[in-house]
Amino acid sequence: MDYVKVKWIVEVLILFQLIPAILCWGDAGHFATCKIAETYITEATANAVKELLPVSANGELAAVCSWPDLPAIRKGYSWSRELHFADTPDYKCTYDYRRDCRNAANLENRCVVAAIYNYTLQLESGYRHYGAEFKYNLTEALMFLSHFVGDLHQVQLLHSLYISDFLGDLGGNRVMVHWFNETTNLHRVWDDAIIDTALERYYGSNLTVMIEAITSNMTDDWLREINLSEACHHSACPNQYAAESVSYACEYAYKNATNETQLNDDYFHSRLPIVEKRLAQGGMRLATLLDQIFGAKLRMRKSYLPFKA
Repeated sequence: MDYVKVKWIVEVLILFQLIPAILCWGDAGHFATCKIAETYITEATANAVKELLPVSANGELAAVCSWPDLPAIRKGYSWSRELHFADTPDYKCTYDYRRDCRNAANLENRCVVAAIYNYTLQLESGYRHYGAEFKYNLTEALMFLSHFVGDLHQVQLLHSLYISDFLGDLGGNRVMVHWFNETTNLHRVWDDAIIDTALERYYGSNLTVMIEAITSNMTDDWLREINLSEACHHSACPNQYAAESVSYACEYAYKNATNETQLNDDYFHSRLPIVEKRLAQGGMRLATLLDQIFGAKLRMRKSYLPFKA
């Protein structure tokens, strides 16, 4: 990576650290996912993660988990836009990798699921296989991977274009609803409005308090589902997680929510536990994935480490 590009990325990261008050609640969901992951990773994994983080992150993975969503990053890394989602056909409540992991030009392996596989392999390769010339930026790989795991666990993942993005309504962006006294779209309800409302009503607008409540209220059912990764025989199991999210989208997000629907307490109270469950599962699964990636005894050569802000 050339110096100019490195300097630009560093400046964006530093700016990101200086303006937390203006971050949208979509970023709150990513922060919560990564903060939960940080709580459960081993000490060895935490040290490996901190070694890769830019200095501007102050040793906190959660601080940079929304990095791929920053406008400057979206613009500078335009190729990454299609990696934030997978296109599920209208009214299909199942996920199929061959069908759904394609871009607008019908090229295969262009979706959030493929991205998780890719960045997992990059980090595993950089951490374990240090005998050959290495070409990946591991800091970027870590930030992209952590962000995309969060994307995949947001129930409808209606963030611009995410998994469960029913093609006909652009993932809920064209479904206009009334969220209490606000007119918005179904995309935003699941991206940030449910979390926003919960923070205001129950957590004193304090995200840390909400995260602590989620982790302390994990149920046995949640934990059993988290261990689904053991059945897929890979470090990362994004296909299973994608299938879950598509199913939840049909069962909870789109159900009783059509154009001009008034969404009030009934919708909010019945959907908030699902949102909190997915935040917890995303964080725990990210922790498990990072532990698997950095579990090898081999150490990275310093020459393989990417830039340091």
